[in-house]
Amino acid sequence: MTLPQSIIFWSATAAQAMLAVAMVVAAFRLFRGPRAQDRIVAIDMIYNLALLQLLVLSVKTGNPIYFPVIAILAVIGFVSSVALAKFLMRGEVIE
Repeated sequence: MTLPQSIIFWSATAAQAMLAVAMVVAAFRLFRGPRAQDRIVAIDMIYNLALLQLLVLSVKTGNPIYFPVIAILAVIGFVSSVALAKFLMRGEVIE
């Protein structure tokens, strides 16, 4: 491994470790959150952190195959967040 490759590898490994710690903190809020809104935000955060984990893995391995998967999952996550927010506001998703 050359020096730039080594720097990218270890930086990505450190980023993955920090993202894992953030996921643990969000999971704590998910199980401990006093309100449903807190739990929804925690689920959203865990979902986004998982997408970032995939993104860092893609950079770390140098494999761009993960990018379309990340884009599709991001759209699905956004739609589900909107549906959950609407359900909490009105009590129904489809009018």
